[in-house]
Amino acid sequence: MAQQYLTHDPALTIDSTVEHLDADKMLVVTDKNVEKIVLPALSESNVVTSQPRIAIIPGEPGKTLDTVTQIWDRLEEIGATRRSLIVNIGGGVVTDIGGFAAACFKRGIRTVNFPTTLLGAVDAATGGKTGINFRGLKNEIGAFHMPSRVIISALPFSTLSKEETLSGYAEMVKTALISDQGFYESLLDMEAVLDSEEILGKAVEKCVCIKDSVVAQDPTEKGLRKILNFGHTAGHAFESLRIKKGQPVSHGKAVAHGMLVALILSELKLGFPHSEVTRYRDFLHKYYGQPLFSTEDIPFLMEKMSSDKKNRSHGKPVFTLLKSIGEPEIDCTPSTSEITTALTFSLKFHP
Repeated sequence: MAQQYLTHDPALTIDSTVEHLDADKMLVVTDKNVEKIVLPALSESNVVTSQPRIAIIPGEPGKTLDTVTQIWDRLEEIGATRRSLIVNIGGGVVTDIGGFAAACFKRGIRTVNFPTTLLGAVDAATGGKTGINFRGLKNEIGAFHMPSRVIISALPFSTLSKEETLSGYAEMVKTALISDQGFYESLLDMEAVLDSEEILGKAVEKCVCIKDSVVAQDPTEKGLRKILNFGHTAGHAFESLRIKKGQPVSHGKAVAHGMLVALILSELKLGFPHSEVTRYRDFLHKYYGQPLFSTEDIPFLMEKMSSDKKNRSHGKPVFTLLKSIGEPEIDCTPSTSEITTALTFSLKFHP
């Protein structure tokens, strides 16, 4: 299980962490945007300024096997061994792809993750899931590879766009929905949380602790860890649809809309309170806008959900649903008609 470091001095923490791990060689993996915007703020770090670095293409287009090969080539160039280390500095794409490269190189070398996005801090950087996209499917090829350390700081969050902040916030809301009603209710007032660095920091810390607790009990997603997939079955399908249309949306926005579908299914299948579905619908509309699909897109969405890697058998989408807030139910398999009903209702249900 990775140890988490929440720090107000990330440059110092990165260096002390790397020194403690005693690697013979190291490679910093980042992306071209982070290299320009965030790394200058870490200029006091010897690791950031003096160690070999590769800056990959930002975003999902760079999440390919070709990019992984570039990282492996760089590791070979610097003479990396099994005692070596990859330091991932970036958002979820960087920690996913850097972690996957590390998982495979010489059958596994260590990683340190420094997430530079809110989404990365509460989701991708923790838990050990790594991967790349393949044939239009998100994270279709990957491995479980736990980072040795995850260093979390609010320093880079001020550089984020509104869209990036909203993306991470959706994963925070997801974490609260599956775990703690009081926490969830506190997050519904997004302005109050984001306006206070202290409140935001505590909320991020709570999300990380919740995820850590789940992952510690089920590191390879055989059971309990599946609760973290709440909203993701439909969410990943929405992402694929928008990429196909040439109108991509952030992961968090797709998951935010996916959670409405999951909550409607939760009401249909498990008796989740309709009043809570409505309350979430109002939150979704206020911050994340109108639906990401139309009625004509439902067959495509069904196809993508049917081929989701979480499914136990091809063609049968698996959902995590909620009996109530903080009471998730894994391995739910709604019928095609129920999923279609939930998608259709989510379109009509928007104010």
